[in-house]
Amino acid sequence: MKPNTINDAGPIVRVLALTRYTRLGASSRMRSLQYLPFFESAGIHVEVSPLFGDDYLHQLYSKRPTPWGSVANSYFRQALTLLRARKFDFVWIEKEIFPSMPAWVEMAMARLGVKYVVDYDDAIFHNYDLSSNPLKRMLAGKIDAVMRNAALVVCGNEYLAERARRAGAPAVVVVPTVVDLMRYSVSPPHAAEELVIGWIGSPSTAKYLDLLHPILAKLSLRMPLQLRVVGAQVQFPGVDVLCLPWSEETEVEYIRQFDIGLMPLLESPWERGKCGYKLIQYMACGVPVIASPVGVNSQLVRDGRNGYLASSEIEWTQAIERLHADVELRRTLGRQGREDVEKHYCVQVTSEQLAGLFRQLARGEQF
Repeated sequence: MKPNTINDAGPIVRVLALTRYTRLGASSRMRSLQYLPFFESAGIHVEVSPLFGDDYLHQLYSKRPTPWGSVANSYFRQALTLLRARKFDFVWIEKEIFPSMPAWVEMAMARLGVKYVVDYDDAIFHNYDLSSNPLKRMLAGKIDAVMRNAALVVCGNEYLAERARRAGAPAVVVVPTVVDLMRYSVSPPHAAEELVIGWIGSPSTAKYLDLLHPILAKLSLRMPLQLRVVGAQVQFPGVDVLCLPWSEETEVEYIRQFDIGLMPLLESPWERGKCGYKLIQYMACGVPVIASPVGVNSQLVRDGRNGYLASSEIEWTQAIERLHADVELRRTLGRQGREDVEKHYCVQVTSEQLAGLFRQLARGEQF
């Protein structure tokens, strides 16, 4: 079938996107769905087929078990979608097609000549090779096989990209998780005496805030501060905590109210695979950041330029106290963070990179 064309963009590229979630899932929203308007204007038409719907995510975040029948139904619907894969120039997969199952489908696609791109923003391979479940450990090499058979592997950071290279992926590119600049604006530093320290994330990642509880409790005895948590529920005795529900419509306005944005992490293989998205959100709003020097955080945070890296109680305490005492310092660091996002960490920059790669793949060119 002869491809249609639009203007001077060349042949329309048709892509089947197999996302893990709908827009409610951060990984799907940021790694693929936010690109769709940009791709459409570039002549890349994407049909999206999420594996799981909103009900699944609501149950996941509330830590309620998902009925196996519901999961099986999701897998069956996605299998039916895959029957149409040959009608597209290639398939764009988020992480893997069927979680907790062998890479048989991805390997069969490669053998049948169905090209696919696979995208990673987490060290999902550690769900298998470091799992305490012996059945899951039997799939330790699954993600390596998915990467090896892909036409292109897109990774959110170098830790993930290095795994793809070791797995034998034929083409690997690093594309950070980014924000849409049109949704984010800079808020001037607040002159109020109370310091608003903020964090945004999901219930599954709120555990990292526990690392800061004793630090914030001690600081609360010396200065007026409030911890604002967007997207999760936490209770820290001795700390004024305000928990706010997350929504795509309100997240930016909540971040704009922060004086400091936090990203504490443990030092472990899983955390080294994280892509620092919340740091980019903070910086896009001109909010100075403090983060653990783990994985990509050490690349995103230029210590003393757009925020601070802190690995000990003393370093976290000193960084918070320094920013509390100096509104102009918060303004300077926040301004630099916004500039960094505008140059490197926005969809306005990365959409051109991805669109070029997708056109190259559709034409059958080598990377």
